[in-house]
Amino acid sequence: MRRPGRTGWALAATAVCGAVLAALTAAPAQAREPRGQEPHWEVKDSGAPEVRFRGLAAVSRSTAWLAGTAGTVLRTADGGRNWRTVSPPGAGELQFRDVEAFDARRAVALAIGEGEASRVYRTDDGGTTWTETFRNTDARAFYDCMTFFDRRHGLAMSDPVDGRFRILSTKDGGRSWTVLPDAGMPPALEGEAGFAASGQCLTAGGKDVWLATGGAARARVLHSADRGLTWTAADAPIPAGDPARGVFALAFRDRAHGLAVGGDYRPDQSSPVAAARTGDGGRHWRPAGTPPPAYRSGVAWLPHSRSAALAVGPTGTDLTTDGGRTWRTVDTGSFDTVDCTPDGGCWAAGEKGRVARLER
Repeated sequence: MRRPGRTGWALAATAVCGAVLAALTAAPAQAREPRGQEPHWEVKDSGAPEVRFRGLAAVSRSTAWLAGTAGTVLRTADGGRNWRTVSPPGAGELQFRDVEAFDARRAVALAIGEGEASRVYRTDDGGTTWTETFRNTDARAFYDCMTFFDRRHGLAMSDPVDGRFRILSTKDGGRSWTVLPDAGMPPALEGEAGFAASGQCLTAGGKDVWLATGGAARARVLHSADRGLTWTAADAPIPAGDPARGVFALAFRDRAHGLAVGGDYRPDQSSPVAAARTGDGGRHWRPAGTPPPAYRSGVAWLPHSRSAALAVGPTGTDLTTDGGRTWRTVDTGSFDTVDCTPDGGCWAAGEKGRVARLER
């Protein structure tokens, strides 16, 4: 959805990302350069310590949107030095779990919950005004996350209704929404659902879209190659068998290569296999040889890299440099979601108003 504009800018971003990756993959911390020089998460003051931000849309190194509890939406246009509260009026009882931004002015935010608590809002003026463009009226539906293929086409997903995941579609950038027919959706497993943990249980590119599940006997990833009309399902080797376990987040760098992270979100439960990878568009998934040490709820590929990605969760951030085969912890701060941009910006957000940008 967000692409580099000029060749020179893209080359400069590649150089920045290369430098960051080189330092992240350098020797152990005690042998590295001083803390002020090595890449690290620099926590920014969001001014909202009471809010948990599970929704994050990184537009660039300077611009990002946050969405969280108590109907809160924030935006920065200066790299996180200042955050403007741009929450939709009257939304204080809602929980925003996802936000997708096209630029500094246009964004779409998803509130989650049963029945009418699931809503979608759109702004075209940086959050000064919002329009409610969808309100769920089916008490059986519970929307978890959304994604956009481009500035016009997008999807949102609900936990199963009548035994199948429900898909909501927009063709006008989130200004209007239609529930898609479910004839092409495979039956859900008993207890199967999505996780509204990071806005990453649904991810898209081109005409492809992938949906992450858990809660059932098996964790699965569903794939559609026609923007949500027909789907196939594949088992993922991330433990399930409990409502708290499964795949929580997905990231694809192209239509073949993807990463899945998850586990068990309960802090007193272990997550021995918290990551998996695919090289065939999600038809088959293989567990990471060295997975993250605990539950992870967000994942993002580093820009302009074919092998490096970050995964985040309440107990830390992990880095892979081999396409998801192995992971190692590079930070122990708590985050729920992560997003990177073509100009080399990587942002993370989570509990207690925490938001950070990867700095060097």
